[in-house]
Amino acid sequence: MRVRVDPDICTGCELCVTTCPEVFEMRGDKSIVINNPVPRLAEENCRKAVEECPVEAIIIEED
Repeated sequence: MRVRVDPDICTGCELCVTTCPEVFEMRGDKSIVINNPVPRLAEENCRKAVEECPVEAIIIEED
């Protein structure tokens, strides 16, 4: 599984970083993906981050 963050939509709320720090990190005022493909052990937390994103800026790309 791969993910990406749409920088045009991301508001920098940091919820994804808090939920899944193995995959997301803040760069300036936006979240970025630091681990793609998503490690198998982080997939559940990554999906949770996608669900919790208040502006739906995180997109899952299934392999």
